[in-house]
Amino acid sequence: MKSDLPGYNHYFKLGGKDIWSFINETAAAQEIESGSKIVNLGQGFFSYSPPEFAIKAAKDAFDVPMFNQYAPARGKPHLLKTLADTFSSRLCKKLSTDEIQVTTGANEGMLSVFVGLLEQGDEVIVFQPFFDQYIPNIEIAGGKVVYVKLFPPADFGERTVTGDEWTIDWEGLENAITSKTKMIVINSPYNPIGKVFNNDELKRIGDLAVEHNFYILSDEVYENLYFEPKLTRMSLINPLIARRTITVGSAGKTFAATGWRIGWIIADKEIIPPITAAHTRICFSTPAPLQEAVASAFDIANTNGYFGKMRADYIHKYEIFDSIFDELKLPYTVAAGGYYLLVNFKKVKIPENFEYPESIKDQKRDFKLAYWFIKEFGVVAIPPSVFYLPEDGHIIEDCLRFAICKTDDVLEEAVKRLKPLKKYIVN
Repeated sequence: MKSDLPGYNHYFKLGGKDIWSFINETAAAQEIESGSKIVNLGQGFFSYSPPEFAIKAAKDAFDVPMFNQYAPARGKPHLLKTLADTFSSRLCKKLSTDEIQVTTGANEGMLSVFVGLLEQGDEVIVFQPFFDQYIPNIEIAGGKVVYVKLFPPADFGERTVTGDEWTIDWEGLENAITSKTKMIVINSPYNPIGKVFNNDELKRIGDLAVEHNFYILSDEVYENLYFEPKLTRMSLINPLIARRTITVGSAGKTFAATGWRIGWIIADKEIIPPITAAHTRICFSTPAPLQEAVASAFDIANTNGYFGKMRADYIHKYEIFDSIFDELKLPYTVAAGGYYLLVNFKKVKIPENFEYPESIKDQKRDFKLAYWFIKEFGVVAIPPSVFYLPEDGHIIEDCLRFAICKTDDVLEEAVKRLKPLKKYIVN
């Protein structure tokens, strides 16, 4: 319908459904049709509340009048100090509050980085598969995205693999660097793979950044969920690399509170001011009472063993959910960190007479798998080809991504529902 209104920004392609809407609406419709509750392992939202000490900290913060007013642009002093103390230990150097910016979630933090540091035409290297928000955030800031692939082992459809077996296209990375390269984005632990970049990979990327003088944005929102003896970090490689590394963190992932929208940026004190300037224009300030709550939650979590217990809980969750794929001999990428499991269903044959909606008939196989899983098993997963360019999505189209940030009983129900997959496996 033609409108006489002035119009809108056509960067945002309106109409149609994004993957999140399509999957969630399909799931909701199936619940109504079947009369049975869907097991949603799609989006990475938690099915349980934040720890009680974090909830109490939030309630207490709301009772203080001044905590409900505007916060300083860079963040509340209590949270800045707590983050500086926490990450001084984690990053093995004394941090000052001048090296931290509190943000309205990690996503707004990354947007502030791009807006604050990029100029029109600057190039940003992003690995495929990618977190989908990277792309519009870079482009809105005037940047150009340059893509470099990660490849699974050729026989991933036949065996379970590790994150280290997903390899960077190093030649492609070196060829992607130009005089316009301003930044590279890395994500470790990695959504959707579960890979944690090892020391050699980080050093090689970091050395390129030093040689060609560009920034490294290290998205570490899953930093508290790693299942190896030690989490490798870009900022720990050496001082030259650390100086140009911008680290992103998330209270939502840390405390199972994604709706609180509290994140942070850690960077050299010379880098913070333009990020602060961008953040101030984007959202002015971050919710003050929830900043206080996160600060108090960190103060407690740093002394009560919370982080170790959380990792142990997630190791157990993976044991529950991995078990069905081990039983069915369906390959997956062993998660070294994060809360996602990428499973390969190359051996699974969808019945030829199964009917799909028109909207996905021409989509890649993972869309059809995701739709079939909802209709046949009542289990929601995400088709991971959406984390690649359309022409590259075939690399991962036999896979589905499951979010295991759920209670154990939800995961156990998912395992139960997926057992009938056995009859669809073709060797």
